[in-house]
Amino acid sequence: MARDDIAGAVAQLGLSLPEDVWRGLDIHVGALLKWQRSINLVARSTLDEVWTRHVLDSLQLLPLIPAGARTLVDLGSGAGFPGLVVAIARPDLSVRLVESDNRKAVFLGEVARQAAPTTVVVNKRIEAAAPDPADVVTARALAPLSQLLDWAHRFTTDPTICLFHKGKSIDDELTDAERRWMMTMDRVPSVTAPDAAILRVARLRPRR
Repeated sequence: MARDDIAGAVAQLGLSLPEDVWRGLDIHVGALLKWQRSINLVARSTLDEVWTRHVLDSLQLLPLIPAGARTLVDLGSGAGFPGLVVAIARPDLSVRLVESDNRKAVFLGEVARQAAPTTVVVNKRIEAAAPDPADVVTARALAPLSQLLDWAHRFTTDPTICLFHKGKSIDDELTDAERRWMMTMDRVPSVTAPDAAILRVARLRPRR
């Protein structure tokens, strides 16, 4: 599957990506396919659908990012989904990619150097990264919601929003998380999987 196969879906999201963004995404995907031969960046079963399963899945966050956002931190960035894709598509954002795995951090740094040069790769465990507040916190396929909120809270202030990709276990995860956290929450259906959603969390604070 090539990038042209997702162009219609991108347009349906209300996005018009300039050619330099598409070139950056090409660099990202090309590097992923090359590096995948030596390190496990994504599930092998998804490689034939990388543009849909990973790139489009990440791009769908763009309409959910507030217009005034200036900073974003992506937790457990792995192969760069969604954080590096967002950084390529939104060069006006100051993006930090937090990734503890050394080899994945090197991969992220190499792609960022070519396609998103202002992006910073933080090669540390999430709990060891400097807790500098961000306007947006993202994570995908990383941990159950309760754990994500524990990590994300270190990077939030009252206006911060969190955007988390979640699958069919979302209801159980919400029930568990709401025992410990107060928040406002919206659930946005995913454009890439019928049983998935983007969870938009705001005003996150622990229960006393």
